[in-house]
Amino acid sequence: MAQTTTTVAKKEGGYLISLTIIGILFFIFGFVTWLNGSLMPFLQTACELTLFQASLVTFAFYIAYFVMALPSSFVLKKTGYKNGMFIGLIIMALGALMFIPAAYSRQFIVFLSGLFLLGTGLALLQTAANPFITIIGPRESAAKRMAIMGICNKFAGFVSPLVLTALVMHGMEKFKEENLMLLSIDQKNVVLNEFASRLVGPYTAMALILIAFAFLIKYSPLPNEVSGVDEDEHETLKSFIKQIPAALKIPQLALGITALFVYVGVEVMAGDSLTQFGRNLKLDYAPRLTSYTMAFMVIGYILGILLIPKYLKQAKALVISAVLGIIFALGATLSSSTDNQIFSSVFGWLNNIPGFNIPLIPNAVFFVTLLGFANAMMWPALWPLALDGVGKFTKIASALLIMGIAGGALIPPTYAKLGQGIGFQHALWIMVPIYFFILYYAVSGHKIRSKH
Repeated sequence: MAQTTTTVAKKEGGYLISLTIIGILFFIFGFVTWLNGSLMPFLQTACELTLFQASLVTFAFYIAYFVMALPSSFVLKKTGYKNGMFIGLIIMALGALMFIPAAYSRQFIVFLSGLFLLGTGLALLQTAANPFITIIGPRESAAKRMAIMGICNKFAGFVSPLVLTALVMHGMEKFKEENLMLLSIDQKNVVLNEFASRLVGPYTAMALILIAFAFLIKYSPLPNEVSGVDEDEHETLKSFIKQIPAALKIPQLALGITALFVYVGVEVMAGDSLTQFGRNLKLDYAPRLTSYTMAFMVIGYILGILLIPKYLKQAKALVISAVLGIIFALGATLSSSTDNQIFSSVFGWLNNIPGFNIPLIPNAVFFVTLLGFANAMMWPALWPLALDGVGKFTKIASALLIMGIAGGALIPPTYAKLGQGIGFQHALWIMVPIYFFILYYAVSGHKIRSKH
């Protein structure tokens, strides 16, 4: 423990090797997380679901963060950080393998179970991996490493929908609802069984990659213990949970948890639920729309790296992000869902480049994808504002913020249910008050302090 973490990293295999390993982990986080947008329209067809039922994909995945937020740190206390990452990857591999019986049976509940396991493993993995960003190198360059991890994560989110769509969503003409209705029940089952089986190869490959990387982690130069991370050897899960009421009395934390909860909800709406909006508009390329949102998130993230904190403070960045969120959300609800003039004017020229064939998306859909840009810097801006001044409650506060990721489990299905009733474009109105709340937190909510 007397050695610096930088020395340890160099001694046990080198800074660049450690950084590469964690970068790959963050790529995996993004790849698995943002597959859900393409998975929803696929399962809607394969399992004959309503749009609301398909939205339970995000519920099963993100609710795992709520379940695992508190236990994860205690699992890591028993196993160590590197072993915890190994376990997280193995759990994710088991979740991916569950897609094999799910695909062959076309039972949606089995798919949801696999997604919950993927989310569970990912929650444990993220809890274990995040401390390494700080400790694998000099602390003064930790922010730069965090930025690199963010780009790895969001770039994976851009790639994964394109990969899954290319592998499983080709030749969709015979799987369209109007064509399936012409078949007998037995014929339709044969066709849908063939369609569902397309998931077996990709998810088997994913499981094998996750297992291989798990063993790479296990025998990597990463240390199993993280120096500089405070641990109370006598703390139990029960005593940890008892701190929750006192922590929630801290105004900037309670409001910050709420802000993060609703932010994750609209982030998942702009990424994953966008495919439902596109499918409702009968857009053939709907499963690929998540990639548009992720591309704008990458752009926003890069700008954030360049501007924060040198030219722009975190609270001000959150204000700007919230204002952009309001503008883009209003644009999504009020603009045309058929005319593509705005997107065509901005990006239509790309189709003049040989090899490019980008669909010209409707104005309303374009505004939703732009929310990726507005959302990009909200996560890193919300955390320090919520944790500022919480003192001894920092650890429980961090766990409660992780639980706030459950916004991704609850808000998108709410949107889908509203969409089935009032229309998917009108249902986008639920984003407007959310961005106003985030704006309130950015301007004044994070400054409130308890009088006691």
